Amino acid sequence: MGTLVLTNDCFASDGSLLPMDTALDRVRRNLETVVARESAPLAQALGRALSDDVVASVNVPPHDNAAVDGWAVRHADLDDLVETRLPIGARIPAGHPLDHPLAPGTAARVFTGAAVPIGTDTVIMQEDCRQDGEIVRIPPGAASGANRRLTGEDIAAGTVVLAAGRRLSAPDIGIAASVGQTYLPVFAPLRVAVFSTGDELREPGSALTPGAIYDSNRYSLKALLTGFGCSISDLGILPDNRQAIRHSLEQAAQDHHVIITSGGVSDGEEDHVRAAVGDLGRLDAWRLAIKPGRPVALGVVDGRAFIGLPGNPVAMAVTFLHIAQPMLSALAGYTWTAPMRFPVTASFAHAKKSGRREYLRVQLEPGTDGVPIARLAGQQGSGILSSLATADGLLELHEDDTGLQPGDRAAYLPLSEIMCRR
Repeated sequence: MGTLVLTNDCFASDGSLLPMDTALDRVRRNLETVVARESAPLAQALGRALSDDVVASVNVPPHDNAAVDGWAVRHADLDDLVETRLPIGARIPAGHPLDHPLAPGTAARVFTGAAVPIGTDTVIMQEDCRQDGEIVRIPPGAASGANRRLTGEDIAAGTVVLAAGRRLSAPDIGIAASVGQTYLPVFAPLRVAVFSTGDELREPGSALTPGAIYDSNRYSLKALLTGFGCSISDLGILPDNRQAIRHSLEQAAQDHHVIITSGGVSDGEEDHVRAAVGDLGRLDAWRLAIKPGRPVALGVVDGRAFIGLPGNPVAMAVTFLHIAQPMLSALAGYTWTAPMRFPVTASFAHAKKSGRREYLRVQLEPGTDGVPIARLAGQQGSGILSSLATADGLLELHEDDTGLQPGDRAAYLPLSEIMCRR
């Protein structure tokens, strides 16, 4: 692919239980951007990661202009105690600036966005004034500089308006346009291959034979990756066969940056993914101090990153959000920022072991003191996907916490905040 390849030991672990902060620090230290730089037109740049800073070549606004419809005047021409009567010296619509200074002792009719004429420093709202033929009558008490937008007030030429690593939002596209950009320097989308393994898995819509289940994790993964802006290849369901899995991994590594699966990486006799990855590179098991989640397999297949997430659907989603997503950010050129936590009040009791971070699926309702109340969103087992679908967000319990009592405050992460983080 002509892009950066990873060393086999970049995910090396000593097997100890890793706190989340330690795991994220390793991601930041060990992973580099693997995608190429390219240029994208503004209309196609939304959601892309900037590869270079965008520097303003012009001021925004490029000239002093009127913030309202009204009258541009010199404040020194106004009387602070009684009404001022000024002759009308010009009429200036937006886009049609006066090509000479306004004569002292006169007023110019201006409209919102119009360049205020040289020599004036204040705009009086039209609602406060009264036109009497060729004279405008202005009441006393106007503040100097009122209703005037200054050159460069929003953006000064030469400043960085969008920093490299930023995931471009709709306002960002507007900012780029406001400084005259037509194309933006971005990273190419991260190419990700997704597959499932297991003879028991069936595609939704097919008949379920005895002992079979529908494959939900692959579809959840694809949805999460789509929101993240990846280019996704669905490799389907692979059989429990080491040679078949090895062949698929080898093929995927040729034209993808990352390969992701869920389940199938333990030491069981029918878990062939671990062995197949080892044939082509290296696999390291990260034991995260996190619930639900814990086992995450990270490896390298022919120089491409391999991420093996837990098989239980909620554990898969939680580990994707908290460890795979920061990893993908680093590989895709995004600057990762920790999600915001918000205080909520727990309505329930919950016992917890110390030494691990725990995430509970909760729903919110208004609280009488302005702080929302969190209630459990159904059963909390790592296989209960319906509880994640009905949850508003996750309640985070720190490693040092040993539980909750009704009325305790806790940190809350909205799913809308933690999904598809830039």
